[in-house]
Amino acid sequence: MQPYRTLNEYYRTLFGGKVAKIAIDAGFTCPNRDGTLGQGGCIFCSERGSGDFAEQSTHAISEQIWQGRSQTSEKWIDVVGYIAYFQAFTNTYAPVETLRKRYYQALNNPDIVGLSIATRPDCLPENVLHLLSEVSSKTKLWVELGFQTSNENTAQLIHRGYKNEVFSEAVFSLHRRQIPVVAHVIIGLPNETAKDTLHTILYLNTLPIQGVKIHLLHVLAHTKLAALYENHTYSPLSMDTYLETLCLLIAHLREDIVIHRLTGDGNKDTLLAPLWSLNKRNVLNTFHRMLKERNITQGQALKNK
Repeated sequence: MQPYRTLNEYYRTLFGGKVAKIAIDAGFTCPNRDGTLGQGGCIFCSERGSGDFAEQSTHAISEQIWQGRSQTSEKWIDVVGYIAYFQAFTNTYAPVETLRKRYYQALNNPDIVGLSIATRPDCLPENVLHLLSEVSSKTKLWVELGFQTSNENTAQLIHRGYKNEVFSEAVFSLHRRQIPVVAHVIIGLPNETAKDTLHTILYLNTLPIQGVKIHLLHVLAHTKLAALYENHTYSPLSMDTYLETLCLLIAHLREDIVIHRLTGDGNKDTLLAPLWSLNKRNVLNTFHRMLKERNITQGQALKNK
């Protein structure tokens, strides 16, 4: 058994076999980019709105699914279905009829067994929540919320654009509609320590979320973070520090929460640092070895209190 709840295990239980995600760029923008809240997005956000591995928005969603399916079929032959992952930018930030059209373009594809919609917690008005409930009644649906940190000072520094209470209200609004929430967390944010990130995990433990994505902070070219890095006012984490922090978080993460990701993927064409993250297999193998050697399992620190 794995020492934590893996996404692969969760999908196999839910769907009866391996399920792959197809990252989609549906052509949306973000209030933190179009001037509503700010310009340029959060300091770490790439030019493609964190959708660097999504298909091109110039292609129809049906074509993006076909392309993504073709690519994954080269890696796995036992896939029983695909989840359309609306990844790039803010995927509830458009008129409801536009959203409905995009979602159903994916949902109507026979290969799609579920939708995962990445968005901001401050972009979930009542009419959008109603649409998400409608979609949830027709397929498996997850809403992924970028949270990153519970430290309000860090949130201001990274230009997140909303308070913690906005996030928690969004989680409860989705929970009341029985829509699972996946929260995104970043390790290595400017001025944050492992203790700060642990506080973020403990904060999430108090909320009815079903999944978490843990990311390493990547310094990508043409971002505000890149300017801090180039001016030597931000230093990325070492691999040792990242993995030590990750061990701490896993031990304190509520054991029912599914871990959708343990480290992000940086686009090698734009990644400035940390370059050690490009060898993802080594990172994960080292992490799993650390868990085994230290006998760490998900949530064990909570049981010992």
